[in-house]
Amino acid sequence: MVAIRGLEKFAPKDFPGYISSTIFLGGCNFRCPFCQNPELVLNPGSLPVIPQDFFLKFIDSRKDWLEAVCVTGGEPLMHKDLQDLLKLIKKKGIRVKLDTNGSFPQRLETMIHEKLIDYAAMDVKAPLEKYSLAAGVNVNSENIEKSIQILKNSPIDTMFRTTVVPGLIEEQDIKEIIRMLKGNSCFQLQQFSPKKTLDESYQKRKPFPKEKIQQFGNMAKKYFAEFKLEGV
Repeated sequence: MVAIRGLEKFAPKDFPGYISSTIFLGGCNFRCPFCQNPELVLNPGSLPVIPQDFFLKFIDSRKDWLEAVCVTGGEPLMHKDLQDLLKLIKKKGIRVKLDTNGSFPQRLETMIHEKLIDYAAMDVKAPLEKYSLAAGVNVNSENIEKSIQILKNSPIDTMFRTTVVPGLIEEQDIKEIIRMLKGNSCFQLQQFSPKKTLDESYQKRKPFPKEKIQQFGNMAKKYFAEFKLEGV
């Protein structure tokens, strides 16, 4: 049984177009130094578990208005029994959004094939040659490429997201990410926030100026069906 480590009862921005809640699953195979959920990554066992029965009753209690549940982490796809939880959610007529880092392409493809997710958001950390640096661990870049192609060719709505971290992501990196992702999906550039990071030294990094992020956005927006700037 998947351990739910957090619940945001009302998450109006997480699933565009739908009234949603968000659940947080512990554990991650990445160690991105700029991660804003370090407790979920480094020490999920220290967080209380929300019983699955409680969560399902929560959905039932809001059936008149709740339309979707967002599943995030950590990395949800590292949990082999995630499918069981998603099946229970879908049986209640609730849409599911999945956040992923793209390192489990086979599981991602299975979830899509079994119609267990309606919307996927994949965090693209960096160009492939810099991926291990941005993720904080050695990354199999082939898995990242596979997940990108699975989502680009899937029937579900898809968002790719990149956090623009000074020292990790520069203008040339944005151009390479655009080349890798461009197509009929949504792309979101996210401003880096130093308030809470897995690597505490990153709290001393100053985010790019708003004007620079907007410049990156102007480079990107013409290559995607939809483009968003977040945190600017």
